[in-house]
Amino acid sequence: MLQEHPIQPLRELRTVVLETERLVLRQPTLADVKAIAQIVADKRVAMNLRRVPHPYTIDDAVAFVSNVVAVEGMHFLIERKGEAIGLASLTWDKNDAPELGYCITADRWSNGYATEAARALIDFAFEEFTVDEIRSGARVVNPASRRVLEKCGFQWTGVELHRFLALGSSTPVDRFRLERGVWSSLKSWSNSRRR
Repeated sequence: MLQEHPIQPLRELRTVVLETERLVLRQPTLADVKAIAQIVADKRVAMNLRRVPHPYTIDDAVAFVSNVVAVEGMHFLIERKGEAIGLASLTWDKNDAPELGYCITADRWSNGYATEAARALIDFAFEEFTVDEIRSGARVVNPASRRVLEKCGFQWTGVELHRFLALGSSTPVDRFRLERGVWSSLKSWSNSRRR
């Protein structure tokens, strides 16, 4: 059943667990703060995330799980064989289109995990909510993240300046959007190729 108003249903869907071929995405708990801190404390990860400080501490992870996860959108811990390897989110800030975010621990880059997790969240968003599009972004100096979005069908919409806490400044971000029609076409095409 599609949800018409995304903000309220997010609180009702807090027990969502998404499973892919290799990954499990679930809401993080306080038991996960050490793993979250380990993932985000790596400067190579933090410098590509807008809202996290560097250095990132256990206290930051506790605040994230206690406050942000409880009120802002849907946040997921990405696990592979029981090991935390990243985070992903769908958040609704000021508009009706959710924002997709993701990060993978640096030692697991280039394995397709970000793409796999992103596709799971994209499918979930379009299947569960009446949204017309999903938005996302990647720093212009982060071609790997841009490739993830392009592999998921996102189309480039321009460049914006965004402030990054870890950098202590604003930096250019490539902005992308994925419309429901494009997602639907890609899903149909993908399903027909598997037969």
